[in-house]
Amino acid sequence: MSAKSLTLLSSRWFAPLVLISPFFLWGTAMVAMKGAIAHTTPLFVASFRLLPAGVLILIATAFWKLPQPRGWRAWGWITLFALLDGFMFQGFLAEGLARTGAGLGSVMIDSQPLAIALLSSWLFGEVIGLWGWLGLAVGVLGISLIGLPDGWLLDWLHGSPTLPVWSWAGLADSGELLMLLAALSMALGTVSIRFVSRHADPVVATGWHMILSGVPLLAFSALWESQQWVNLTGGDWLALTYATVFGSAIAYAVFFYIAASGNLTSFAALTFLTPVFALVFGNLLLAEILSPIQWSGTVLTLVSIYLINRRDQIAAWWRDRRQAM
Repeated sequence: MSAKSLTLLSSRWFAPLVLISPFFLWGTAMVAMKGAIAHTTPLFVASFRLLPAGVLILIATAFWKLPQPRGWRAWGWITLFALLDGFMFQGFLAEGLARTGAGLGSVMIDSQPLAIALLSSWLFGEVIGLWGWLGLAVGVLGISLIGLPDGWLLDWLHGSPTLPVWSWAGLADSGELLMLLAALSMALGTVSIRFVSRHADPVVATGWHMILSGVPLLAFSALWESQQWVNLTGGDWLALTYATVFGSAIAYAVFFYIAASGNLTSFAALTFLTPVFALVFGNLLLAEILSPIQWSGTVLTLVSIYLINRRDQIAAWWRDRRQAM
């Protein structure tokens, strides 16, 4: 990015807003697309969110005069990045959402900070520590309270949970399995941006990875799906456009720009904010009612982010206190 853009991103008052912006945009995009999803097909939505967004990012990077990828290493890593975070993540996500409830799907997809923390600890030596793991556990509990049905949670609390019936025959077509694969794919894609950024600008790579993954998704949509846009209304197109421009182009460019250099465990933990934003704006814009359990999940989610991002300071405070006793 330009020097002016970098100064703005790192300014003291603007930096926190930039950090949470991808998760705010993803959460609000989920709210915007809630009605449109029922009128179209999964792979078409995935390709529509990737291809135009990739073009927009590359136009912006040309304006900023960012260097294009050069050499087989750069294009090799971008291709792997596209396979993991674009083709596999968006494909599994789109198909998984069509086979499972939005709440359960959101919980599974937003559990990816656990996988990112494990991979970051293994590959980059990031120290998570007791307080970090506690924060991750609290975060998963928080998004579970937000996304899972209250009735199921209350049944479980009283010792009679209504568990889904699993079978090996139906596992391959399971929406839950697809959502877990989507979470793992994005976790691997997020970690891979560290390697991509060694050979190419991360924002430019983000644009190209959207195009490289969006083309096969669009081709598969043309082969396997029908009536992708026949039932879409003007409001649906507006929602898809918002999800593409803000929920994909801007959100992913910022996300991977920061992920390329920041602490992945701390930054990825902010993913827990995505269902919080979706919940709050669903309440504000769609008049959806928030239950006490969901409010409790929201509070736990915020507590988890604090624990993860302040884990070193909390550990030092706790150590000093024990020594003073």
